[in-house]
Amino acid sequence: MRSCWESLTDYGLRALGRDFGAQLLPKGADISLCDQVVLIGSGMLWNIYFAAMAVVFGFVLATLVAVARSRETGWLAGLAKGFIFVFRGSPLFIQFFFAYELFQLLPKLTGSLNLGFMELTVETRWLTRAWLGALLVLILNTTAYSAEIFYGALRSVPKGDVEAADAYGMHGWKRFKRITWPIMLRLAWPSYTNEAIFLFHATALVFFSGFPAWQQSGDALYYARYFAEQTFNPFVAYPIIAAYFVLATLGIIALFGAVNRRLNRHLPREVRPKLRIRPQIVR
Repeated sequence: MRSCWESLTDYGLRALGRDFGAQLLPKGADISLCDQVVLIGSGMLWNIYFAAMAVVFGFVLATLVAVARSRETGWLAGLAKGFIFVFRGSPLFIQFFFAYELFQLLPKLTGSLNLGFMELTVETRWLTRAWLGALLVLILNTTAYSAEIFYGALRSVPKGDVEAADAYGMHGWKRFKRITWPIMLRLAWPSYTNEAIFLFHATALVFFSGFPAWQQSGDALYYARYFAEQTFNPFVAYPIIAAYFVLATLGIIALFGAVNRRLNRHLPREVRPKLRIRPQIVR
């Protein structure tokens, strides 16, 4: 039975590929509690990767879609409404499978594009891998949900603030950058924090999707199921992955809470009375 330090050195980065750890996974009676904790934690690197990349790119795209949606009329607003409706109206699990089949069939449907002076072949090999294909689905999904949140916040921006900006000579991009967008973020941030948490939890669905892993051995759920099958005891591996998700969720809450305090730093803070313990010895 290997020690916890040996488990950490052998499997700490095993999810990034076999070049980063031991070639073979522990089996049967050789599996220790440290092996399960370390390997499942190694798999969490991919869940964090999916969530972090989806939040970063989804935030930018959601802002653009929300602005387009706020125009109410025109083809751009129609596209934004349709995009939000499709990705909010269909299950994420179905989106994974549909995207994978689409990426698989796209080269067959398009074939080679003959441009006269060159022949262009549509290559989607990388899109069928989890690190890119599943990430694109997560980005589009969170973009739709976040855009609806930002759109509601845009409609809630006080008209008085906008009129005051106009009175100071702020128009167009300058007004949006200094007035509209910061107020939108302050109004939408609590709901957007919930969306980030839900998105992180949704990364567990990547394991069940049709997207295969590439170079890595899998995410945290891959290792949790592996240990449950090897030890015939799911009451160790799955609570470990649940604990990892809870800890990561607390980290998200702390991070987004710090951003929320930064966004509202100019507002007066609530002064709470200090707790004072005054025991009454004599009545």
